[in-house]
Amino acid sequence: MLVMNGARAKMRRRIVITGTGMITPLGHSVSEIWENLKSGCSGVGQITLFDASKFKTRIAAEVRDFEFHDYFPQEPQWEFVGRNAQFVLAAAKQAVEESGIDASQMDPTRLGVYLGSGEGEQDFAQCTGIVARAIQSGTLEVSEFIAGILEQLHPIDELEKEPNMPTAHVAHVFGAEGPNLNCLTACAASSQAIGEASEIIRSGGADVMISGGTHSMIHPFGLTGFSLLGALSVRNDQPQEASRPFDRDRDGFVLGEGSGIVILEELEHAKRRGAPILGELMGFGSSADAHRLTDSHPEGRGAASSIESALTDGQINRDEIGYVNSHGTSTAVNDRIETLAVRRVFKDRADNLPVSSIKSMLGHLIAAAGAVELATCLMAIRDGVLPPTINYTTPDPECDLDYIPNEAREVKLDTALSNSFGFGGQNIALIVRRFSG
Repeated sequence: MLVMNGARAKMRRRIVITGTGMITPLGHSVSEIWENLKSGCSGVGQITLFDASKFKTRIAAEVRDFEFHDYFPQEPQWEFVGRNAQFVLAAAKQAVEESGIDASQMDPTRLGVYLGSGEGEQDFAQCTGIVARAIQSGTLEVSEFIAGILEQLHPIDELEKEPNMPTAHVAHVFGAEGPNLNCLTACAASSQAIGEASEIIRSGGADVMISGGTHSMIHPFGLTGFSLLGALSVRNDQPQEASRPFDRDRDGFVLGEGSGIVILEELEHAKRRGAPILGELMGFGSSADAHRLTDSHPEGRGAASSIESALTDGQINRDEIGYVNSHGTSTAVNDRIETLAVRRVFKDRADNLPVSSIKSMLGHLIAAAGAVELATCLMAIRDGVLPPTINYTTPDPECDLDYIPNEAREVKLDTALSNSFGFGGQNIALIVRRFSG
């Protein structure tokens, strides 16, 4: 691809995707997850990871029946590995195996890792127990509190809670000695990681990047935080109907967990080793609302800006976009603002542009959401099938796009846009296209 820079034209390194891997509430493999998405299945149910009976929200989209040792043998190094790290290691193993990338067959310093990973699971019961035992006569005795921490908390277990640990584990397992980074820009994190990982390759800093994200916030602290924000659905008696993006009767998002990984590779490097090419990453756009910590800009300026930047970056005409995988959280504000942003960018064409939210089925995977959604775009392009927005029953006058309601749709598709908009006003847009040589 030629990129103009003043009077000079230079060839920009092309980035292709050569492997994908996912662990989600709808399954533990890309093929299983894709079949469930096409079928409109829901992964939402009652919370089983802890006793949520006293919470206003008692539902979530959990990853069920997952066994880490189905992917990695039982060894001492995995004794304290966190839930989020387990997810990403399993997803990365799938992606690496599909890609066929092998650090021992290349310069390992040219293989990097960039994830959007959240913090590890918090040991709520043990932490509260230490506090309880340190309270004497209604006052917290600091010396007792510190003694309890030193006696009961394991240093490696605490280390595993750091958000950088998944990237460290992935690099170690797959021998990646190149750039190693993690970002946590809330719901935009894994999309930002993929976009910035692609820029590392474009700039010559690596030839291959293992990128994506992982997160699990289905614990008392995570549920408490989002509940206090009033962001979660309380449709506890109808869990599979709780996540209903763009529907008039939506009442909040459903907390999910999981991991999504893509292998990003410089095109010529992929060709030389005969790698499978699943699609090409064309455009990356990033912006900030600079508005409020929890609300998007009311005019959708930041979201629209990120989409426009991705179109410009990829030299893509807006008419080429055949599908939008929306952020679509099922909150009143996000869905309305995203609809407005799509209309700002695509104008009259927005009426005929298919848009859907797989969060209606998966729940919101927070930092991992964007990577899973980008991988879904690749499968939609490959198979010519657009996943639906389930639970769409009552149109909202303020959300008036084609949301592919309730049933998947067959359509010829070459280019797709994936949106990710995070708390704090971080906005990321990624564009992928069918690889054409």
